[in-house]
Amino acid sequence: MKPVRHLLLGALAATLPFAALAEMAPAIEEPVTIRFYNYNLASAGLGREGTLEMLETFAGANPLITVEGVPVPAAEVMSRVQADVIAGQGPDIAQIIFADLGYLVENFGVPALDDITPAAELEAHLEGMFPRGIELARLDGSLYGLAYVFSTPVLFYNADLFAEAGLDPDQPPRTWEEVTHAALTIHAQTGNAGLLTGIFGASAYDWLYQGFLRSNGGRAMSEDRSTMMFGEPEAVEALATLRNIAQAGAMPNLPSSGAIEAMSSGNAGMFLITSAVQGALLRGAEGNFDLRAAPMPTFGDKPATPTNSGSALVIMTDDPVRQRAAWELMQHLTSDYGYTVITSRIGYVPLRQNAVESEEYLAPFLRANPVVQPNIDQLETLVPWVPLPGPSYRQILTVMMNASEQAVFGTDDNIAPILADAQRRAQALVPN
Repeated sequence: MKPVRHLLLGALAATLPFAALAEMAPAIEEPVTIRFYNYNLASAGLGREGTLEMLETFAGANPLITVEGVPVPAAEVMSRVQADVIAGQGPDIAQIIFADLGYLVENFGVPALDDITPAAELEAHLEGMFPRGIELARLDGSLYGLAYVFSTPVLFYNADLFAEAGLDPDQPPRTWEEVTHAALTIHAQTGNAGLLTGIFGASAYDWLYQGFLRSNGGRAMSEDRSTMMFGEPEAVEALATLRNIAQAGAMPNLPSSGAIEAMSSGNAGMFLITSAVQGALLRGAEGNFDLRAAPMPTFGDKPATPTNSGSALVIMTDDPVRQRAAWELMQHLTSDYGYTVITSRIGYVPLRQNAVESEEYLAPFLRANPVVQPNIDQLETLVPWVPLPGPSYRQILTVMMNASEQAVFGTDDNIAPILADAQRRAQALVPN
């Protein structure tokens, strides 16, 4: 059993009800209603329709369980969960961004699936899931949720612009040196942006940033999450690569919506971003240009270390009956059928081998949409996105990402002091 933890807000202490964890009810025998906080429901562009479809099929198969889907924007999930738990009306199951998972576990006392789920059922459901995907929601040896919607970084590229610029579209860039050459060439020959990236921006987390730094041997922070490291030489060198492209005019600093629009309208050569945008890019490319995809680039012969975006499903109720209902929903959403909808309708990576290979599920879609394959292939080399430490993790994120964006797009050619200063300020926010 995990120790009970408390959520402290100033003088207010709300003790969460997980002191005596018991295995969930064996079955649902009477009608029950559960609350499900979900950020996909809050935005059509992030899969509202696909999520509603999965909830409808669940309702048809589970007539005793009513799921109250609560749309909550991704950036507001933690604050909404926190406020509602204190008010005594929190979710029974929630879609939690991986960056928030550590804080949730450390401060909300949520139960691990290992503690409340019948061992045989958990083992059976995990069988057939890609092992690296399972590990994304494991902290300190315990599994607190199941990876739900997530992706690895994909380098989408416009094959028509490659050809127009005199580049071979059948040989996409594999290293950052090749990305730099392609970006500068596309910009010089066509006048379009050579490269766009989802690393920066007002709504950006550090998931892509972590993988980018690690691919050059650097890190955002140490393995034990005690020391910030984004100002170290390997990180500075990695950011200097992006700076060279940006300062040449080949990588404009566009907001997320503007970057998606530029790429989907055919006005950019490459876009390193989550596969969650593949639906929008495919719709824009259809009949207009040849959209293709490649894996995350490497720094020379160093292996790429793609990290993950996205979220996990976490059970947040202590009631054995509602835990059972939430577990049934969790299994449905992470089944072969669930991942088929998640991949084909929303754009994230499927986490089950059978879903990928089966003609009943994703095989026909994957043949028709080869841009999905790099995302699946990178599951073999996936490195989990590590949550930033402590209760001030969001402030650490802001300090780190603002300084890194300034280093790439700012006017100061000497970027090491910018990052070193930000690293010191971020370190001051890390718990001792």
